[in-house]
Amino acid sequence: MSDPNPSPNLEQRFSAALLRIRSRSPFFATLALFARFRPSREVVTAATDGRDVYYNPAFMSRLPEREFEGVLLHEVLHAAHLHVTRRSLRNPQLWNIAADIVVNGILRDHGFELPQGALFDSALERYSVEEVYALLLKHSQKYELPGLDLLEAAPADVGEDERESYGQPGNPRRSRARGLGDDSMSEARKNRLEAHWARANQQAATLARGLHKGDAPAGLERLLAAASPPRLDWRAVLWRFLTATPTDFEGFDRRYIGRGLYLDALQGHKLRLYLAVDTSGSVDDAQVRAFLAEVQGILRAYPQLECWLYYADAAVYGPYVLGPGDPIPTPRGGGGTDFRPFFQAVREAHEDYLGGVCVYLTDGYGDFPAEPPELPVLWAITPGGLDLEHLPFGEGVRLVG
Repeated sequence: MSDPNPSPNLEQRFSAALLRIRSRSPFFATLALFARFRPSREVVTAATDGRDVYYNPAFMSRLPEREFEGVLLHEVLHAAHLHVTRRSLRNPQLWNIAADIVVNGILRDHGFELPQGALFDSALERYSVEEVYALLLKHSQKYELPGLDLLEAAPADVGEDERESYGQPGNPRRSRARGLGDDSMSEARKNRLEAHWARANQQAATLARGLHKGDAPAGLERLLAAASPPRLDWRAVLWRFLTATPTDFEGFDRRYIGRGLYLDALQGHKLRLYLAVDTSGSVDDAQVRAFLAEVQGILRAYPQLECWLYYADAAVYGPYVLGPGDPIPTPRGGGGTDFRPFFQAVREAHEDYLGGVCVYLTDGYGDFPAEPPELPVLWAITPGGLDLEHLPFGEGVRLVG
């Protein structure tokens, strides 16, 4: 095995690069201090296993200063944003492309340079990696990726005393043939990585805010958001939203109040779910199927729920009353997007004595009603859709994962 150790000159270049980065961006410089930089000739350019950064000495030696800094930070951001552990069972190459687009967009926004051939997509880089991955799956963009830089394990030419075990103790090579979706990376190690980089991001943000230097506030918030992977699957949010709504109407039964009768409401009373699916072209068939399958699972688990399905573009079609196991009607629509017809239909159809909630599956781009509806609303926003904080009312969840 050849000696992967870098020359003293290359080690000096790393030190100098970190000093230059510190003068420009305390946030990035602090993150870089939480990474360990290891030479490896198994790596073609540079890569990370989520904790350490591995680089090919010959490749790094050829880079000019500005690109040297960019490559160094590219791998640090992959690690700090947990791109290795967040992949799960997704396609490794497509996930790596998505992660590169997000990281490279951040670096370019902050004035850093990358070697020729680096992936950029200004239309996608503002989204989370999960969203970019979903959009790439949907639209089948073609990108050239020289090689994967998100490693499942440390390179073989890194000394065993410098590696962290991925599989069974004392057998690091065993895990190299395994994927991140199985038990090759233990939950304990994932937790350690998450804690390590959470501490790094917190310290970096504290320093950057204290110095008021390097990152504009908006840019800093974007960095922190990118470093925080989605913690709650949209399915869990949907279940919580529907099942947390009271169905026993604690208090008086409103059907009898007008007659002067103040009777306790009956437990297990029907809750009507008004479900709108955007058919303007922004939601693909696979997303609709996955979403409606989850709704039907909830209906089977909670028979007091009654689902009224609407298809909606600039008009509204329905309602189709669904019960557990009922076939899904053929979607209708294809025009522009206007949310108002759906909420108007709900206003006209809803009966006061019933409990009710609204769920809208959409990209979020359309005309909202001037006044929010009286019923609770959950927006299920597709990948690449409206930022959740821009929703004028209701609760939002991103449909990724």
